[in-house]
Amino acid sequence: MTTARRAKRAISGWVVLNKPFDMTSTQAVGKVRWLFAAQKAGHAGTLDPLATGILPIALGEATKAVPQVQDGTKIYRFAIRWGTATTTDDAEGSVIAQSDVRPSAEALEAVLPRFTGTILQKPPAFSAIKIDGERAYDLARAGEAVDIKPREVDVDAIQVLEHGAEQSLLEVTCGKGTYVRALARDIAEALGTHGHVGLLHRAAVGPFTDADAVSIDDLEAAAEDVRDTLLKPVSAGFADLPEIRLDPVQATAVRHGNPVLLTGAAAPASLEECWVSFKGEVVATGWVQFGQFKPRRVFNT
Repeated sequence: MTTARRAKRAISGWVVLNKPFDMTSTQAVGKVRWLFAAQKAGHAGTLDPLATGILPIALGEATKAVPQVQDGTKIYRFAIRWGTATTTDDAEGSVIAQSDVRPSAEALEAVLPRFTGTILQKPPAFSAIKIDGERAYDLARAGEAVDIKPREVDVDAIQVLEHGAEQSLLEVTCGKGTYVRALARDIAEALGTHGHVGLLHRAAVGPFTDADAVSIDDLEAAAEDVRDTLLKPVSAGFADLPEIRLDPVQATAVRHGNPVLLTGAAAPASLEECWVSFKGEVVATGWVQFGQFKPRRVFNT
C-alpha cells in the first residue's frame, strides 16, 4: 500500500530560520519546504553546517527577492580559538600549525582597526568559490593545491564581546562575501599567533535578525494553519528599500512589465532601487528615473 503524495502549495513568504548546528543550508531549505508543502523554496546566503543563526528561507514569490536580502548587511558573532590553525579555518578541519602565543585584550583591540573598512581578504581554501569551474572545497578535499586570489570585502565594524586566554568572542558587521573564518585566521596571524573559528552565529541578514527567527522545532510543533502564521510576507525582504504605493491603473501597467510615471508632490524623481506595492502586496522591484518607475522584476502576489 502506497502513501498518497503530499500536494504542493503555491505559498509565498519568508521563514527566518535559526539554523541549528550541524545542518547544511540545503538540508534546512528541504526541511522547511517539506513542512510548508511549498512548490518553490530557496535561501538567502549559505551558512556553514557548523554555524548557527539566521538563514532566510524564501517560499514561492519570495524567491524573487533573494538577491536583495542576500546582498544586505550581515552581523556575525564568532569565537576565535587561539593557538591553532586548521585546514578549514574552523573546528572541523585538521590542525596544520600551532603557537603558544596568546594575545592580550589590549593587543586584540589595537589590531581590529586594520580589519575594518574595505579590506583585502583571501577566502578559505574550503569555500564555495569556483576555480576553473570547480568548487574550491571540492579541490581541497581532493588534495589539490587551492590558490584563491584575495578580494575586496567591506567590514563595517568589529568589536570584542569577551576575551580569554584560549578563546575570544567577537561581533562583526560586514557586507556580502566576507568570510568570518578568514577574518579569524588573519586577526590571529596579525597578532603573531594562529587561530580558527570555534563557533559562529549569524545574528542578522539584511532586514532579518535573531528577534525574527523561528527554530525547526517551532515549525514541527505547530499545526499547519498555525505554521502559516509564522511566515513573514514577501515584502519583509524589502524592509531596507524605499516603497512606492501605486494606484490601480499603475499597478496593472507594472504587472504587465511596463514603466509608469509617478505622480504627486512626494513622488521621487530618481531612485537606484525600490519596490512598488498595491494594497499592501508587492507588485515589482525596480528603479526610478526622471520620475518614472521602471520594473526590474514583477511579482505574482
